[in-house]
Amino acid sequence: MGLTLISSLRTLNQLLTAGIAITAFSLLLYALSFNLRDRVARSFALILSCVVVVFVSEALGSVSSSPQELEFWLRLQWVGIVFLPATYLQFSDSLLATTGRPSRGRRKLLVRLAYLVSVSFLFLLPVDWLVGPLVQDRAPAPHLQRTLFTWIFTLFYVGSMSFAAFNFLRAYRRTVTSASRRRMGYLLVGALAPALGSYPYLLFGSTIAEKHQLIFWFAVTLSNLLVSALLIIMAYAVAFFGVPWPDRVVKRRLFKWLMRGPVAASSVLAITTLVRRAGVAYGTPYSALVPLVMVASILILEHLITLAAPYWERWLFHGGDRDDIELLQKLEERLLTSGDLRQFLESVLAAVCDRLQTSTAFVMALGNNGQGMLVVVGENHFLEKEDLSKELLEQVSHNMVGDGLFSWSDYWLVPLYGQREGEGVLLGLLGALQRLEQATLDDEQGEALTILARRAAMALEDRRTQQQVFTSLEALTPEVELIQSLRAATTYRGEDSVSELLTSSTVPEIEEHAFSRWVKDALSHYWGGPRLTESPLLRLRVVQQAMDEHDGNPTNALRSILRQAIDHVRPEGERRFTGEWILYNILELKFLEGRKVREVAMRLAMSEADLYRKQRVAIEAVADAIIEMEKQAIAQEPEEFEIDTADIEHQLSIISTQGGLNGE
Repeated sequence: MGLTLISSLRTLNQLLTAGIAITAFSLLLYALSFNLRDRVARSFALILSCVVVVFVSEALGSVSSSPQELEFWLRLQWVGIVFLPATYLQFSDSLLATTGRPSRGRRKLLVRLAYLVSVSFLFLLPVDWLVGPLVQDRAPAPHLQRTLFTWIFTLFYVGSMSFAAFNFLRAYRRTVTSASRRRMGYLLVGALAPALGSYPYLLFGSTIAEKHQLIFWFAVTLSNLLVSALLIIMAYAVAFFGVPWPDRVVKRRLFKWLMRGPVAASSVLAITTLVRRAGVAYGTPYSALVPLVMVASILILEHLITLAAPYWERWLFHGGDRDDIELLQKLEERLLTSGDLRQFLESVLAAVCDRLQTSTAFVMALGNNGQGMLVVVGENHFLEKEDLSKELLEQVSHNMVGDGLFSWSDYWLVPLYGQREGEGVLLGLLGALQRLEQATLDDEQGEALTILARRAAMALEDRRTQQQVFTSLEALTPEVELIQSLRAATTYRGEDSVSELLTSSTVPEIEEHAFSRWVKDALSHYWGGPRLTESPLLRLRVVQQAMDEHDGNPTNALRSILRQAIDHVRPEGERRFTGEWILYNILELKFLEGRKVREVAMRLAMSEADLYRKQRVAIEAVADAIIEMEKQAIAQEPEEFEIDTADIEHQLSIISTQGGLNGE
């Protein structure tokens, strides 16, 4: 009975060791994928690398078939053990620096010395100085002999881990919020896993373990279970460092990673191993059932995880924000993209052609600056005319037929109006080619065309509403990113560091393209429009200062700032149409004079593609000029100026110029 229990515990311990190796490797990939820019995450990745080496070597050594192979894996295990003290010291130094206590040179020097000592011990490993030869035939498990340098390394190991633990406690005391203190507590507890679970205690306790093998295997199994749990807890705590995402996003991403990685892989390995060993017990060392069980286990587990993911995310991570998150998820699933809109309009036009027995039909959607989208079924030669949308709009205005249809050229036309909240905004036109023998439509055809026109108008109106939502989200995104960056940066800092960061005029870097995009939008509505009157550029201090010169009108103030920035691009001397004037001429003709792209390209003797490239450069030049003006405005602020919440919102418009600004 005792031998059977010991054999079962040995098998379970092998599975747990392999599971720890899989978990550590998976968490290492997670750290390298998502928050490697953070010092704490990078240091934690080094610890995980050592843990991977230790437990992979132990797992492979436990199934080795020869003494030479077993000794190789046991010695390779010591490569990870040797570097664990140094990585723990580096991790504790990074943790203290993150909480607002950077090293003054002594901790960094200590970390470098620890790595130097670890490398020195590594050189002793191949020559049997750090550990001795293999002890194979002694219960409870094969192990390497200890030497004098083993004792020295153990003192170094204990001393380094103790100093790292002291730094952990210092970092814990420096946290200020309840959430950061709780997670720092998780980190303190989880840090015990690699430190205590990686050291080979059989070097010093083999005699006791040999006398009490059952107790030894119970202790090892319990230790491996504890290491698995604490390693995940430590990874959970580290996952929040250096990322601007909300907590629910971090938790959901890590949980999904664990379920699809360590849980699935360890479960498949355990099931496959048990099936194979059951086959060996019944006299069949290998059978076709092993790969079949492996494949079936992978498919079933992945399928179950996919089915269960929405439920555990809803109940574990959404909390009180469940309704908001579900609304956003539905929006993503039911989004009407440009491709979806075009496909739907094509089906409407096909129905129009079928009902009217005609060969050509079209829908012309109207954007902010005229024709926005043209969907055609059949021949469309005449639709290639320039200024077609202007001509059609004139026909609609001339006929004044409301939502009825009228005849134009060889086409029946139906204006498409928005019906939501009684707005009556013209969204586009639906047209169908008249048949030669049919001068009028009968009642049935007219009713069908009206119904189909309403379907098209409904789709256009939904798409326009979504575009308004996207515009709002686009303007809101930099602010949200700023708030999340500030939240993440202040989570683990002390009170003084938090106050200093929140009142600093230097904020975390946000999206590089945002500022140039705002400038382009404001220029496109230079003479009036929501992209100018609702532009985030209105929050710039230089615009606020210019309001005094424009009777408190923010739109006129922003327009004047844009004009000044364009004048910065203007070369000296009389205006010409030469290469050095190309950027200014594009800005003048395209935005200030409001000319069309084709007209500007012909005037400047360039292709439209080249014009768009030069326009991007011109907008970047205007953005750079506005940034310089904003810096001067900030420099002119009184020294006693106190930064408040609104001031932080102003700062989001000042984009870091490291690496430059790229417009759309």
